Amino acid sequence: MRKLFLVFGIALTVLACDSSASSSSENAEGSTSEIAETITSPSGVTINIRQRGTGADLQPGDIVSVHYTGYLKATGDTFDSSIKRGQPIQFPVGTGRVIPGWDESILMLPVGTKALLDIPAALGYGAQGTPTIPANSDLMFEIEIVGSQPGPKPIAHEAWSTDGLKKNTTKTGLEYYIIEEGTGPMVQPGKRLKVHYYGTLEDGSVFDNSFARGEAFEFVYMQQPMIPGWDEGLGLLTEGTKAKLVIPYPLAYGEEGRPPVIPAKSTLIFDVQIMQVQ
Repeated sequence: MRKLFLVFGIALTVLACDSSASSSSENAEGSTSEIAETITSPSGVTINIRQRGTGADLQPGDIVSVHYTGYLKATGDTFDSSIKRGQPIQFPVGTGRVIPGWDESILMLPVGTKALLDIPAALGYGAQGTPTIPANSDLMFEIEIVGSQPGPKPIAHEAWSTDGLKKNTTKTGLEYYIIEEGTGPMVQPGKRLKVHYYGTLEDGSVFDNSFARGEAFEFVYMQQPMIPGWDEGLGLLTEGTKAKLVIPYPLAYGEEGRPPVIPAKSTLIFDVQIMQVQ
């Protein structure tokens, strides 16, 4: 549950922010003169295709490799560039792991495509923004889809029932149910975890689901920023355990939530399975 929503699905991680307003503005504007085709995604991303690729069409869940440079549309300032790092970003497309404007538009393009994406703020970082992207910023991305491979196969999952199970409540107000007790080592700070999870709101609507991606979330416990209820809840479990966490909003995303995915004052419910502790 990273607070920039890498897990919850609405952020393209900004790994670098080496700005150069003058050169980036020229690059962004210069690209518009090379457009061969323009299409619009259903949600309103303008996709200016500079070169349509001849590779495979993408399917949801495919692992794509994309080189990109991102600009603030209002100023032309560069806020991030994989090219400067010398390594494309990889992610499962169409699964909510990047900003909506990326997820939707890249899925419409074959491998090999070079394009300029014009992404309205609502399909980028919205009113929240990031440390390098002001709130309500329209964004421009020069992208090249350099490769793809089939992604992991989805794992079917239905929310676990707690009928007849003991409800445990911590001092902070976190509730949890042990669905199946594991026999492996205890989750401890500094341990690398692999965790499958299925997150819903109280009305049952799913906001994120690692089972559907077929890939457990891997991270170092207590060394990456997560919501407090997630940190506390996982720390009560052992490898192999299946549990349901009911996280009140003060231990989740607070009074503001993370619209549009997480409404204000939302209690979050997670089915979690500790796949590995090492």
